[in-house]
Amino acid sequence: MRPRIFVTQPIPDKALSLLRRHGDVALNHDSARIMTRAELAAAVRECEYLFCLLHDTVDRDVIGANPDLRMIASMAIIPAGIDVAEATARRIPVTTIPPMVTEETADLAWGLLFAVARNIVAGDRTLRQGLFPGSQSMHLVGRGVYGKTLGIVGLGRIGEAMARRARGFDMRVLYTKRSRLDVGREQELGVEYVSLTELLHGSDFVSINAVSTPETRHLIGSAELQAMKHTACLINTARGPLVDEAALAAALREKVIAGAALDVYEHEPEVHPALKECDNAVLTPHLGSAVTETRERMALIVAENIIAVMGGRRPPNLYNPEIY
Repeated sequence: MRPRIFVTQPIPDKALSLLRRHGDVALNHDSARIMTRAELAAAVRECEYLFCLLHDTVDRDVIGANPDLRMIASMAIIPAGIDVAEATARRIPVTTIPPMVTEETADLAWGLLFAVARNIVAGDRTLRQGLFPGSQSMHLVGRGVYGKTLGIVGLGRIGEAMARRARGFDMRVLYTKRSRLDVGREQELGVEYVSLTELLHGSDFVSINAVSTPETRHLIGSAELQAMKHTACLINTARGPLVDEAALAAALREKVIAGAALDVYEHEPEVHPALKECDNAVLTPHLGSAVTETRERMALIVAENIIAVMGGRRPPNLYNPEIY
């Protein structure tokens, strides 16, 4: 009997074809909806190998739905939605993908920055509603980007990619992080180290690129938003819990800051209802890695992890090595 694989959402054809050469693949064909726990548990009962995505909740009940489950292969860098402890206790390998969406996420962050600064989404919506205010109307006047100050909260891989892009717009770049870079690296990137408070006071655009930990939860809350310029915009493509969404919605509604652009949320896939009501917010559904070539590479890595376990080999991107 051929191994049975279940894939929780459509994936690129190249990865799907590779999996089909090694087993029988069942696929959830709905790309617009995350499967419920009940649906996922029902699917797991019929497979030995689970190919899951970032937002799938693979908890104890889902894992326990099939005592013959042999593997959980995630297309996430960190398997936050997977009960890794339960999988480990059952000696089920959990695999992930390596960090590989740096440039893609930085590209999206810049897209969001421009969208909120120049009212691009509002302009599109206005035009589709049949309005054309005129090329010199004040109706959709936004904020310039060139020559302004960008503040980067968390200068890791993606933060550095943001800083590199800022050079093309002749921006001053401030940054803050737990460990300051050496002076040579700062000069190479063209960045200035400041405290979080100084960054918030001095930036026209604040990009959140920090790591999400219990200590950084609500790193940006009411006090931090009050510290920003009233003309400034906040961009978050890191993780949702870094920003207090209720406080952000209030700050946007009261014009404490000019705008925000978010790709991540505190309780994904849920979004705070008040944020959806803010016309000065641009909201996208976690699109950081949504690039055709990147998604193909990601899916192929997951497929190769599965094929390794099928062949009795230790998979290359193992998250719980203690099971071996």
